[in-house]
Formats: sequence, structure tokens, C-alpha cells
Amino acid sequence: MKLFLLTLALLGLGVAGIGIKIWAKKDGKFAGTCASQNPHLNKDNEPCGYCGKAPEKCENR
Repeated sequence: MKLFLLTLALLGLGVAGIGIKIWAKKDGKFAGTCASQNPHLNKDNEPCGYCGKAPEKCENR
């Protein structure tokens, strides 16, 4: 029972932290969520597999 309560508390803390981050950000958007914006993850300058943007067309670069 202790493990269940500890797990539930940690999950709640994580959800609350994400909620606070979204609330504190302008328009509730995370900046730089595309992997194509990270030069360490996209060494070949490929477009994002999720949104299709090329790395040079992404804002916040």
C-alpha cells in the first residue's frame, strides 16, 4: 500500500509540474519540441518526422 501511494504521489507531482510549465509558458506552447531543431539529434538536417518542417524553417533555432 505504501508503494502504491508513493507511486501515485510521484505521478501526481509530475502531472502538476507539466501543468505548471504549460500554464507559465506563453500561449501554453513548449518551445523547440521538434527534433529537427536540435543539432545533436539531427546531424543530417532531415525534416521533422512529425510536422514535416525543415530545420532551417523552424523558429527558435
